[in-house]
Amino acid sequence: MKIANTEIFMLNGGRPGWRPIVVRVNTDEGLYGYGEASLGFDTAAEGAVGMLKEMSHLIIGMDPMDHEVIWNHMFSDSFWAQGGGAVLFSAISAIDTALWDIRGKALNVPVWRLLGGKINPTLRSYASQIQFGWSDKGMVFDRGGRTEDLKENALKAVEDGYDAVKVNIITYEEDGSRLGFLRGPLSLTRQQLIEKRIKAIREAVGEDVDILIENHARTDLVSAVQMAHILEPYHIFFMEEPSTPMFSENCGKLAEASPVPIAGGERVYGRWHYQELFQQHALAVVQPDIGTCGGITETKKVCDMAFPYDIAVQTHVCGSPIAIAASLHMEAVLPHFCIHEHHVTNLSYENCSLGLYDYQPVNGYQTVPDLPGLGQELSEKAIKEAHIHLIVEE
Repeated sequence: MKIANTEIFMLNGGRPGWRPIVVRVNTDEGLYGYGEASLGFDTAAEGAVGMLKEMSHLIIGMDPMDHEVIWNHMFSDSFWAQGGGAVLFSAISAIDTALWDIRGKALNVPVWRLLGGKINPTLRSYASQIQFGWSDKGMVFDRGGRTEDLKENALKAVEDGYDAVKVNIITYEEDGSRLGFLRGPLSLTRQQLIEKRIKAIREAVGEDVDILIENHARTDLVSAVQMAHILEPYHIFFMEEPSTPMFSENCGKLAEASPVPIAGGERVYGRWHYQELFQQHALAVVQPDIGTCGGITETKKVCDMAFPYDIAVQTHVCGSPIAIAASLHMEAVLPHFCIHEHHVTNLSYENCSLGLYDYQPVNGYQTVPDLPGLGQELSEKAIKEAHIHLIVEE
């Protein structure tokens, strides 16, 4: 069996900033597999399409069952991959994940079986990014500054059966405009805004619901430590991406000074960078994104590397149904799995309709696909309405 060609899709996610990037790797025996480059939001989607096109030329003609051979070929012979980076690693990630989908279909087993077996038959999940709402409308961008809306969104998630919610309380000003980045010491006004919001959410959901805080690296070492101390009385599950991961020593200092456990990893690429963060004891929970970390092959290695450091794992997932399925398979096999992210985007018809199957948590717990491979396919609608559909041949 050989790789015959690839198909690259920029999918229509229903809004300008949501364009999931998916590759389909086709073989000369009719088998195919899907993988996703997790750069479908914000500014890098077109870069992922271009890189997938170039990377495809490296792999056509190779045996798709040789996933380690192909991964090392893409990493070593693309030259730039040895410097890391989101765009190049996203292409490696998407192709690698597609190869695992092919292997599972060829052997008629789900990917979790290939990874060693299902340790976690169900996955505790949290409602993610409730500052953008919590409904089948998907992300809403005009109400995240009002404390009453944050409380209402948290309660909607709890009513849906979740016992954990994640929120960014520094995305918006109170008037709904973007808050921006918080650098250096926090003003008293900012401190009061943070406390007002977290106190309101905690009082709304009670003590039986875990609250996860998302910063999107919009704080630095000083402001993140200050913020962590403000959050401490409210029993926060973890604080995610409190600062840029680019300076691992600073991340270690932040973790040491913070009374709240630190999570992160969605903007870290390859095992080398993760190793630096692990050695600095910078993370309590690592969050590799399968669509940028290096695919299923590399993500599993990163997760295994985290184990002896006593670092728990939650894959970061903000993508189409292809990315969601891949994350479920990975988390199912990890003994140090922590919690599964269910993004508000995954509630919207526009995103759910991109796949054949709609995997939604029930009472806050997610099951894992048992179909061969990833157990997910692009829908006819997704293919027909794609912004871009390229076929790459040798």
